[in-house]
Amino acid sequence: MNASARAGLPATGFLLTLLGAVLFSTKAIIVKLAFGATHTDALTLLTLRMVFALPFYVGMALFVSGKKSNVRLTRPQWVGVALIGLLGYYVSSLLDFMGLQYISAGLERLILFLYPSFVVFLNAVIFKQRIAGTQKWALLLTYLGIVIAYVGELAVDTSRQGFYLGSFLVFLCAVTYSLYIVGSGRLIPVVGATKFTAYAMLAATVGIFGHFALAGQGDVLGAGRALWGYGLGLAVLSTVLPSFLISQGLKQIGANNVAIISGIGPISTIAQAYFFLHEPIFVAQIGGTVLVVVGVLLLSWKRPRAALA
Repeated sequence: MNASARAGLPATGFLLTLLGAVLFSTKAIIVKLAFGATHTDALTLLTLRMVFALPFYVGMALFVSGKKSNVRLTRPQWVGVALIGLLGYYVSSLLDFMGLQYISAGLERLILFLYPSFVVFLNAVIFKQRIAGTQKWALLLTYLGIVIAYVGELAVDTSRQGFYLGSFLVFLCAVTYSLYIVGSGRLIPVVGATKFTAYAMLAATVGIFGHFALAGQGDVLGAGRALWGYGLGLAVLSTVLPSFLISQGLKQIGANNVAIISGIGPISTIAQAYFFLHEPIFVAQIGGTVLVVVGVLLLSWKRPRAALA
């Protein structure tokens, strides 16, 4: 056992990642609270989120572009960053917000947590990466967990209007987000994580604002104080702040450990949904969540030597 292994993870990196994962998990809670309190629609709420997040990412883009180490992108790279940003932060986010109008926050997080398995499938199909034996067991556990939790959710409320539609929309969100992960994994090593994130978010913002200009209902700038509060909370608490925390965590403890610690996400969402949204917690949900988290941990697991890479 080497010195780094004996020392364990840096406490700061662990805490930053844990806090970032918990804050990311608040997104569904804030969205559900906003829908319940203001009767807004998904596009308006998403637009408000980006209104408040935009200054942070503009500042990030200017800061990175002004550094001497700035990487100048080619035209194909700019197109790639823009398209992947639109897919990951516009299309995927819109599908997620729309789905949350119909299903519980806990179920949303579980379905969304399928994206690591989709990443494995996409890498196998597109880049011919072999699916290892451990990954096959992980995939089996993940999907078994979703089935158990989903059946349990149906038993709690089989008459909820739009339940299947909402589930399908969040499923599509997980698919599109996995495409974003696969694409960003190819561009980030060339472009740099901070620059990629900043410009991908800016591209997504253009898409969201354009969509709202064409199909938005009402004046988003004239929204009530309560709706502005939810938009600000989504932007700062569940978007900008956790993205910076996770970035710092990646630097200190590595992507593998970040992925493992992020397994707290579904558990955090279910707990918050119970306390803030009064969503019930039932045995099938707990069992399914455990299986999903174990499956994702297995997908994220690498040999100890790579743990801090």
